[in-house]
Amino acid sequence: MGIRNLLVSLQTITLALLIATPTLIYASNRHFHDASLLFDVFKSVSKGRHAFRHDTFGDESFWTDRLRLHEAIAGESLGGVGPGVDPSTALLVGLKVDVNALPKKVLRALQRGDVDLTDPATTIALLQLDAVVGVKGKVSESGRLESVGITCALCHSTVDDSFASGIGHRLDGWANRDLDPGVIISLAPNLSPFTELLNVDEQSVRAVLTSWGPGKFDASLLLDGKAFRPDGSSGAVLIPPAFGLAGVNLHTWTGWGSVTHWNAFVATLEMGGQGTLYDPRLNDFDKFPVAAANGFGDVRPERDLVTPKLGVLQQYQLALKAPKPPHSSYDSSAAKRGKLVFEDQADCARCHIPPLFTEPGWNLHTPEEIGIDDFQARRGPEDGYRTAPLKGLWTHSKGGYYHDGRFATLMDVVEHYDVNFGLSLSSNAKSDLVEYLKSL
Repeated sequence: MGIRNLLVSLQTITLALLIATPTLIYASNRHFHDASLLFDVFKSVSKGRHAFRHDTFGDESFWTDRLRLHEAIAGESLGGVGPGVDPSTALLVGLKVDVNALPKKVLRALQRGDVDLTDPATTIALLQLDAVVGVKGKVSESGRLESVGITCALCHSTVDDSFASGIGHRLDGWANRDLDPGVIISLAPNLSPFTELLNVDEQSVRAVLTSWGPGKFDASLLLDGKAFRPDGSSGAVLIPPAFGLAGVNLHTWTGWGSVTHWNAFVATLEMGGQGTLYDPRLNDFDKFPVAAANGFGDVRPERDLVTPKLGVLQQYQLALKAPKPPHSSYDSSAAKRGKLVFEDQADCARCHIPPLFTEPGWNLHTPEEIGIDDFQARRGPEDGYRTAPLKGLWTHSKGGYYHDGRFATLMDVVEHYDVNFGLSLSSNAKSDLVEYLKSL
């Protein structure tokens, strides 16, 4: 009887295993597929981070071969021209140093004050260590700076100043509002690429470049040649953050396109990389006379170093979340009240729709809708301004708000909309709204 029961039990177990096996195999395959997918995503994001931080897309042909910027960095005493660029000067114009790229002995020497920050040779040594964020230098065995190029991180990364001002851990996606690209470019010994393109003299080019100021860049200058606004101020706009863009449609102040469009555009036309760019909108001689005259709407190099990186770059940038503000940086009680003002009385959420804080769809508005002039809007392809995502506002307050920094504070922004839309907000409601914006 016991044997008979045992046989029945074995049959039951065998039958159960036969029934369960396909399910177990399916579950195993599913988990393997999920793990493989996650690994592929991680690998792509990792490649994108490397491209964002270190890939010049071959733009040394512009910064080195044409502008000869490496000569200005090195200085006459090290085989270049002029006084050279020492670390103190480099930090002054907003360049940053990655503390993770510095050997411990160098860090100790910096702490002791044993590193000469007034010597261009120190700058070259930092380039050789690949420690200057967004700048790649090739240094010979003899210590001569042979070439220099730039990466996405130059404008769209900064550091946390954990070691010293301008020296710390990388903060990818943060707008470098200390960087003065115009001054850096103006140091180049040869500005003929700009004088020939814009059909002006070198003195005029340098005047335009130095008019930009910290945290600003004029990507439209090489398209329309409009260096200054009608009031005489610079036509440059603030460097925007590159984080918090997942789910966001248009990614630039005036709505040029998506992450991949703008990466191809900037890498090819602005950075001077070897890339393909197709944008027939640039063939409009009335709107973009410089671009149309120079064939910027259809650029096709013999060797494309940009397009193969666009996919992984996009994945990395979309993975960059907007950083949360420190709790000590805003009044949490006021922010809770401000949230109600944002969603109800001020109706900010009509355009800045949570959690994207921009429109899920066509996130562009006419200048008339938001109550400002159309100068910069008309320099873009759609004559409008993008509804900027609001998360992480606290990271890029330096230089002001809006595309050109016209509003010095968030309160100025609130005051503008209060008048433009006739909101009649009380002073308390305005203050609470500002605290809410700071909390995003």
